Amino acid sequence: MPYSYVLNNDAARPLYEQLYEALRVSIEMGELKSEEKLPSKRRMSTELGISQNTVKAAYDQLILEGYIRSVPRSGFYVCSVKPLEKITRPPARQQDAEAAATSPFYLYDLKTNTVDTASFPFSTWARLSRRILQDDHMDLLSMPDPQGDLELRQAIARYLHTYRGVNCRAEQMVVGAGTEYLLGLIIQLFSRQTRYGIENPGYEKTRQILKSHDALILPLAVDAQGLSLEALETSQADIAYITPSHHFPLGIVMTYQRRQALLRWAGKIDNRYIIEDDYDSEFRFSGRPIPSLQGLDQREKVIYLGTFSRSIAPSMRISYMVLPHHLLLRFHETLLFYASTVSHFEQRILNAFIREGYFERHLSKMRQIYRKRKDILLNAIFSWPYIDQITIAGSDAGLHLILYFPEHVSEIELIQTAGRYQIKVYGLNRFFYEHDAAQTREATQTKRQPGIILGYAHYEENRLKKAADKLGAI
Repeated sequence: MPYSYVLNNDAARPLYEQLYEALRVSIEMGELKSEEKLPSKRRMSTELGISQNTVKAAYDQLILEGYIRSVPRSGFYVCSVKPLEKITRPPARQQDAEAAATSPFYLYDLKTNTVDTASFPFSTWARLSRRILQDDHMDLLSMPDPQGDLELRQAIARYLHTYRGVNCRAEQMVVGAGTEYLLGLIIQLFSRQTRYGIENPGYEKTRQILKSHDALILPLAVDAQGLSLEALETSQADIAYITPSHHFPLGIVMTYQRRQALLRWAGKIDNRYIIEDDYDSEFRFSGRPIPSLQGLDQREKVIYLGTFSRSIAPSMRISYMVLPHHLLLRFHETLLFYASTVSHFEQRILNAFIREGYFERHLSKMRQIYRKRKDILLNAIFSWPYIDQITIAGSDAGLHLILYFPEHVSEIELIQTAGRYQIKVYGLNRFFYEHDAAQTREATQTKRQPGIILGYAHYEENRLKKAADKLGAI
């Protein structure tokens, strides 16, 4: 039974209304069966961290509307309610009124920027923390190296060489608090006239960071092999920012041939570079992993970006970049005055976590968990009665997949309808950059086809299946 409802204290609607709505929808969708016993007011208040009066108000409203009944000295039971099978679309005015009255509360949020934090190795991390506090307590108070702790950089370099084919030494690496911070440093290594070609569609935050630095942005189309070489060749881009291991959001794994072609493009002119964002390369579920673009580079044209936000936890604000040697010299000349943005303590713990084999074991465990969740989600989607009208993409790697719908389907209506039944899904078209109509027109084949993106990393299997079943019914 799903009692892990997320109630928003800051929402306009009171908590009892949010709980009432969550339980009502669960009953209508058949998640809570007829004659199923609900938790007592005391137990529900304890599980959700709310007052018993809040639970009582929600239960009273459900009793009033005939969704549950109270049995003296026994408890609360679900009444016989026909599960929702088909949604009849209300008139437009009624839709607007409903939208205005409903607060942003979701039973399920299939977002892509989360991981399974419940599987985090808390005991191991705590043990390493205590040991480092005891053994290294004096060093922890000093300022870390501006590029990051040397031993941590050495550990990351060995890992990258072994598992991603990255050719680098520790001195080429800069550790920082998040990829966003490191991208800001990269921008400062180049002139203000530098033009950045970005994937279109692509990761929203990348273009937001570039825009915040007043960088010149050129959105470039993506085809079945990754960033379009034709679009890149005809553009005036100096730097191409790409996610070749798992394109966001389309899930494309860039082919070896396209990677070689991009390296040839970068090698033609001295001031051309490629930024390789390898944000979730650890999670690939079929086929052999393709080596990093940086590992194929023979002319030092690739700036490599990596992070532990996906492999460990989003709150692990430790990312790193690998600079070509000549750009490292430029970094030392112009940006070495920046202090390290990651504490000594966090860097030492992560270093021990990697060196003592815990990181590798954690990744192996998480790959198994995510593979199982992906399969659960796919199997649930395959059972939808209209599955023959849907195309599934991006399931071979990463932690999300895409459902493409027929062209006559409205992507906005898909999102809004799911939202009315407390399921948050994300549309594909939001990730297109509407900068230049002529350039954006190159990507219209993908853009015309409506699609929704489903992240599956943060829900355990039963809850994920219920979300998929409910989404299918809606």
